[in-house]
Amino acid sequence: MSRKYKFGDQNKLHFISFSCVHWIDVFIRNIYKHELLKSIEHCCENKGLEVYGWCIMTSHVHMIIGTHGDKMEHIMRDFKRHTSTKMKDLLADNVDESRKDWLVWMMQRAGRKNGHNNDWQFWQQDNHPIEIISHEMFDQKLNYIHQNPVEAGFVTKAEDWLYSSAIDYAGGQGLLKIIVI
Repeated sequence: MSRKYKFGDQNKLHFISFSCVHWIDVFIRNIYKHELLKSIEHCCENKGLEVYGWCIMTSHVHMIIGTHGDKMEHIMRDFKRHTSTKMKDLLADNVDESRKDWLVWMMQRAGRKNGHNNDWQFWQQDNHPIEIISHEMFDQKLNYIHQNPVEAGFVTKAEDWLYSSAIDYAGGQGLLKIIVI
């Protein structure tokens, strides 16, 4: 992880963003997005992760998180390690993945170029954690997260993006249990 981007006060919420190597659009397939959701749920149930907002885009993820358990950097390290391995397995086993050879080649290439890995890298190394220092900042980051699919042209209303917490903040219930502020 970059020395520039570190988690600060563990008692405060943090906005994080993390992306696939080379910003590859892996999450155009629901199977991969659902694997991320299962892994986030596991971290909530077993590691103390608290999720206040989230959005899975085609190549990256945005979240507002806190913790009442493990340190956030440890949760994210374990989450990214686990999901990297799961994505490798899912790609290898997915007979319907038309981009399989290319995706595997790109991830292996990235892994060989990074001294922190042996032969595979799915995620870019950093999370870009930004400590939330005010209610206004929370609202700004949450709006940014929820507007990502709108800005990308995927939906016209944020709450229509299935892979986001926008529906929770609009009074509905999304795919992931979150803490609504």
